[in-house]
Amino acid sequence: MSPDRAAQQGALRHIHRHIRRDGPNSPAPCRNAATPIQDNPPLENQPGLRYLDAMTQSLTLRRPDDWHLHLRDGAMLQGVLPETARHFARAIIMPNLVPPVVTGAQAQAYRDRILAALPAGSSFQPLMTLYLTEGTDAADVAAAAASGLVKAVKLYPAGATTNSHSGVADFSKVQGVLEKMAEIGLPLCLHGEVTDPSVDIFDREAVFIDTILDPLRRRIPGLRVVMEHITTEDGVAYARAGGDDLAATITTHHLIINRNHILAGGIKPHYYCLPVAKREKHRLALRAAATSGEARFFLGTDSAPHVDALKEHACGCAGCFTATNTMPLLAHVFEEEAALPHLEAFTSLNGPAFYRLPVNDTTITLVKHDHPQSFPEKILTEAGPVTVFNPGFPVHWHVEA
Repeated sequence: MSPDRAAQQGALRHIHRHIRRDGPNSPAPCRNAATPIQDNPPLENQPGLRYLDAMTQSLTLRRPDDWHLHLRDGAMLQGVLPETARHFARAIIMPNLVPPVVTGAQAQAYRDRILAALPAGSSFQPLMTLYLTEGTDAADVAAAAASGLVKAVKLYPAGATTNSHSGVADFSKVQGVLEKMAEIGLPLCLHGEVTDPSVDIFDREAVFIDTILDPLRRRIPGLRVVMEHITTEDGVAYARAGGDDLAATITTHHLIINRNHILAGGIKPHYYCLPVAKREKHRLALRAAATSGEARFFLGTDSAPHVDALKEHACGCAGCFTATNTMPLLAHVFEEEAALPHLEAFTSLNGPAFYRLPVNDTTITLVKHDHPQSFPEKILTEAGPVTVFNPGFPVHWHVEA
C-alpha cells in the first residue's frame, strides 16, 4: 500500500458517526432561492437521490482544503477571505487578477497581501498559482515551484471566463512551459472550455476534452493535470479513464443546481457561473463522482465573489459565492447520497494526495440539528455586498468546531 493510500485510509477512521433512533426528517424540496421553479422537480423527487433511514448526527473530519478559490484583491479580498479561513486550512488561489499573477515575484506579493488580510490568529495557508500566458518564462515557473511558493499553474483559454483575456490562444506557444512542468511534476490546472463562438455554451467542456485536452496530454506524457470545475458526465468519464496524472475538481454549486435553476421562472443571476450548470443528467454524474470516494475527485469550490451591482446587471458576471456555506451544503448533499463516510476523502484527503502534500492535522466537526442553519444573505465588503449562494432548501448541518 502506498504511503498516500495508507494515510487516506487512516484518516478515514477519524470519521465518528452517531445514529439517531427516531428516523429521518422529511427532506425539504429544492427550489430556487427567489422563486419556486415550476418545471424543475424538487430535489427529493429527482432520480438518483437517496435518503438515509437513520440520520448521522455528528461528523468529525480532517480540516478541509479548497483546491480552487477566488479571493480577488484589495477591499474584496479583505471582505471575503475570512469566509474561507473560518473552515478551510488551505486553498489553491486563482491568479486571474487584473493584471494577472504571471511571475513568481507577483505570486509572492499576492501571497503577502493575502496573509496580511487574514483574521488575527488564523492559520490559513494560501497555495499560490501562476497564470499561464503565451509569454510565460519556463525558468521562472520552475524557480517558483522549487522555492515551494507555487503549487500549480493555471491555464485559461483566452476569453473563457472572468479576467481570462491574457490567457492562451495558441497552445504551441506554451509547449515549452508545459514540458518543463511535466519534468518537475508541477500540476496544470485547466479551465476546460473552448471559446469558439460556433460551439454551444453547453457543449464547450466536451469539445475541449476532445479537441484540446486529450491531444495535449498525448503530446506531453507525464504532465499532471487537474480538470477544474468539471460540469458534465463527459468530464467525469474522461477523468476516470485518465490515469494517475489526471484529477478533477467539482464545485459545491454544481452538485446542487442544474441549468433550469438559472433560467426557469426568471433569470437568477446568482446561479450564473462559468462553466455554466448543465442538464440534470450531468448534475447526477457529478454527484456520483464526488460521493464515490475515488481519489481522482476532490473539492474545488470555485467560490467567486462579485459585488451585487455586477451580478445583477444587463451583462452580469459569472460566479457563485459559496465560501461561507460549502461544508454544511456538502454534508447535506453527501447525506442525500448515503455517502457521508466519503465526505472526508472529497474535502480533506484526495486533494492533498494529488498535490503531494500532507493532510491537515486539525479537524472540524459538523453537527446536524433539528433546526435549519441560518446563512447570511450577503457578505458586506468595502467593495460592495456579495450575495451568498442560496441552495433553495433548508440545511440542518452546522460547523461547530
